[in-house]
Amino acid sequence: MTSLSSADATSPVLATARRARTAAAGIAPLPRSVKDAALRAIADALETRTAEIVEANAVDVAKARETDTSETVIDRLTLTPQRVAAIAADVRAVAALPDPVGEVVRGSTLPNGIDLRQVRVPLGVVGIIYEARPGVTVDAAALCLKSGNAVLLRGSSSAHASNTALVAVLREAVEAAGLPADTVQLVPGESRDSVRDLMRARGLVDVLIPRGGASLIRTVVEESTVPVIETGTGNCHVYVDAQADLTMAVDILINSKAQRPSVCNAAETLLVHADVADAFLPLALEALAEAGVTVHGDARVLAAAEATKVTAVPATDEDWAAEYLSYDIAAGVVDSLQDAVEHIRRWTSGHTEAIVTTSQAAARRFTQLVDSTTVAVNASTRFTDGGQFGFGAEIGISTQKLHARGPMGLPELTSTKYIVTGDGHVR
Repeated sequence: MTSLSSADATSPVLATARRARTAAAGIAPLPRSVKDAALRAIADALETRTAEIVEANAVDVAKARETDTSETVIDRLTLTPQRVAAIAADVRAVAALPDPVGEVVRGSTLPNGIDLRQVRVPLGVVGIIYEARPGVTVDAAALCLKSGNAVLLRGSSSAHASNTALVAVLREAVEAAGLPADTVQLVPGESRDSVRDLMRARGLVDVLIPRGGASLIRTVVEESTVPVIETGTGNCHVYVDAQADLTMAVDILINSKAQRPSVCNAAETLLVHADVADAFLPLALEALAEAGVTVHGDARVLAAAEATKVTAVPATDEDWAAEYLSYDIAAGVVDSLQDAVEHIRRWTSGHTEAIVTTSQAAARRFTQLVDSTTVAVNASTRFTDGGQFGFGAEIGISTQKLHARGPMGLPELTSTKYIVTGDGHVR
């Protein structure tokens, strides 16, 4: 384990991490009833202090507009009374979920009579590094508390006022419920130094989870000495098969792309089987245009757009790789399901891919061949979400293959330990 230098020992970030470690030891053994009471107190406090939270958020939104921040980023940043109410509802949903701590993953009595159990335990101190999504502040705190972990929150400077207000509400509610206030802490500082100190706090922080764009995630993965659960960007695909209900396909496409384009489970690429391209593309292009989506198409899509009198622009390799997070989509025609799979394998970020088909054989083949966290059959990519999956709020969507993959709920915020019970057994 990497030791901390004497200079590092004076870091305010590491002092915060030490307090979190003390808090984590205190909450790890707490029963579900105590943790759930704290979560309900958080939800009540969010509702009671909504005006204060929204007022602080307005400061961040105003600064974002002054710097010509894109509307998609501003959408992720903005908190309204309705969004605060939804966040509070998510916290209550987490309180209603089973407690993963203490769950027996497997167990048996060994031939020698020893009782062996593998049980879930908290990770300890969880650090979250994230960009302009103040809702993550509450989601992360709620999930970490429920799973017996202390949490260190390092949001972006663009949401500093919002996060400061939210964490103040969370800490007061947690403390009023009888838990250590340091169960939830905002990492001090707005500079890169505070992020660096958090990434190097090995031995104090048990795991880091980055949430944000590709650059942020890559930086944390490559530079952190603390173990990282890698969340990924969302270059998600919708493939319309040769045997597809075209009306259903249009509905799924528009929902996947335009229902909320600024999130990682929004579709960024449309692939259409050549056998249905002539029938489907006019419908899709008109629907996308009506939704305000710009299509970046290959030659066959551009020809269909010209015939349909819908504006489209040529697609480049950058488009196939893009996570737009905006009203843009790349679109291409493929000659087979296998071609669609090969395109996805080349360009996907491993998040979510969808197939629209009436063929069970095609659906089975697609789900077998596509290696992403989630494969949807006749359903929108927007369903890849912890809340939609019934996990309550999510800590992130992991695109790695170790420990956690896909939407991360409560079990993914635990590790396990073995309990060996004997009766004087010696080896």
